[in-house]
Amino acid sequence: MNFDYSQKVKEYQRKLTVFMEDYIYPNEKLYKQQLDPTNPFSKVPPIIEELKFKAKEKGLWNLFLPDSELGAGLTNLEYAPLCEIMGRSAIAPEVFNCAAPDTGNMEVLVRYGTEKQKEEWLTPLLNGDIRSCFSMTEPGVASSDATNIQASIIRDGEEYVVNGTKWWSSGAGDPRCKIAIVMGKSDPNAPKYSQQSMVLVPLNTPGVTIKRLLPVFGYDHAPHGHAEIEFKDVRVPDSNMIWGEGKGFAIAQGRLGPGRIHHCMRTIGAAERAIEELCKRIQSRKAFGKKLSEQGVIQEWIANSRIEIEQARLLTLKAAYMMDTVGNKEAKTEIAMIKVVAPNMALTVIDRAIQAFGAAGVGDDTPLASSWANIRTLRLADGPDEVHRRAIAKYELEKYE
Repeated sequence: MNFDYSQKVKEYQRKLTVFMEDYIYPNEKLYKQQLDPTNPFSKVPPIIEELKFKAKEKGLWNLFLPDSELGAGLTNLEYAPLCEIMGRSAIAPEVFNCAAPDTGNMEVLVRYGTEKQKEEWLTPLLNGDIRSCFSMTEPGVASSDATNIQASIIRDGEEYVVNGTKWWSSGAGDPRCKIAIVMGKSDPNAPKYSQQSMVLVPLNTPGVTIKRLLPVFGYDHAPHGHAEIEFKDVRVPDSNMIWGEGKGFAIAQGRLGPGRIHHCMRTIGAAERAIEELCKRIQSRKAFGKKLSEQGVIQEWIANSRIEIEQARLLTLKAAYMMDTVGNKEAKTEIAMIKVVAPNMALTVIDRAIQAFGAAGVGDDTPLASSWANIRTLRLADGPDEVHRRAIAKYELEKYE
């Protein structure tokens, strides 16, 4: 495995870093200021569209699609260090049209969508004209086991009727969110992994109701948001079925592999920013007669943070390399391992930075508190740690059977 970055990747890294310094970091506070304080989900901060236009101009757009003429033609391994740079800011991924859940939904449409579905939904998503959400998790069942899902997608003539309640449909609060990919059971009597299907449901379809928007540790993530959505006798044409009936579980597995590793790439970027903030802070603060940077315990935090970040980065690169060379299915162990390692590592590094900042670290004057809250959800999103550890143990034990 050769993890040297090609000249093409190095040039993207340079351009992204310059863009972050010139446009992203200086506008993070403005983004928050432009939210409507009375209804933060009512409009999108104008600065985000301005920055998206600049990113398009500079060719920093749709970098996430591996080996696709629709994107930059990068492999997962090439995209990893670029996604890491984007992960340093909460607003950056959207600026480059590389934000979840749109990236995963676009990959689904690229892989499994019909030409009609691509024309209607993939093209505007690739252009950044609309946004989307992914509705899989349900409040009434343990959704860490996707076979538990109870929402129904039943054929009725030339239509499908969707019934059920989903929650944590990230992005559904955004006024630009026009389409949901909904997972539900189309045949409860089929074999276990062939009962589920996925269907495209425009959010303006009669019977679709956003019941509430769910905060994450008090953060509303407006205007993106995380919604609880009710689907009541929702009718969509049968042409909205993705791939075919009974393919929902297979699509979910294909979608979540890249999605998981993208999350891990971004968390490494968040950890890098946290250690930078930590090192800058401790140079300017004194306690008990010494700079914080001279305190042995804090030097240990820095050393351990650097070690842990490098370990996580190497495992991420290995997983990306295997996805490129042997496929997502064969890379499942590495994907599961990094999905456990990266968020836990980032939470630890960010926590140390918060501790070094003291009272300032728990407020909104730095990105640390919101970054910690966001990354804490990743120990649950796309499968909780326990499910991934269970899978890793299973794969390991299979070697000895």
